[in-house]
Amino acid sequence: MQEKFAAPIHAFPAIASTAGKLLTASKILSIPTYVTTQNRARLGDTISSLDVSHAKGNWDKSLFSMMIPELRQALGKEKHNVAIVGIESHICVTQTTLDLLNDGHGVYIIADGVSSCNKQEIPIALARLRSAGAVVTSSESWIYEVMGDANIPEFKQIVGLIKETKQSTRESLENL
Repeated sequence: MQEKFAAPIHAFPAIASTAGKLLTASKILSIPTYVTTQNRARLGDTISSLDVSHAKGNWDKSLFSMMIPELRQALGKEKHNVAIVGIESHICVTQTTLDLLNDGHGVYIIADGVSSCNKQEIPIALARLRSAGAVVTSSESWIYEVMGDANIPEFKQIVGLIKETKQSTRESLENL
């Protein structure tokens, strides 16, 4: 999510908020995070409101898919479950998801964390990706699925995060 897209992307503040929540949750739960930008020189860096300092990789790319050689190397041969947030639903999110599925990874599309310039593109992309084998879910559902158990030490921190982002989550979901 880059500065140049803030104005044209439908509900950009809402999806940026969701991305921020997932970045925080991934940090709390020690889930590796990878970030890419599309042509950073022309379109700018990742928006400053997103703390990507703990990302295991932060690469610029020209491909529409995130599956650039650096990310493929970082993921290695092991199969992973990957959660996707970003823009645009029908371009970069779709191509990344299809590449990940083709490589045998499980993919979760965080519906309240993806968008496009044209709002109408979003449900079309989500339906296509669901049909291709991705799980389309909400940010909160995914966080709780990853946690799996209320007895983990990080549970209270995650509950605090969920409470703190309750209103922005509601607004993000209303934009679907």
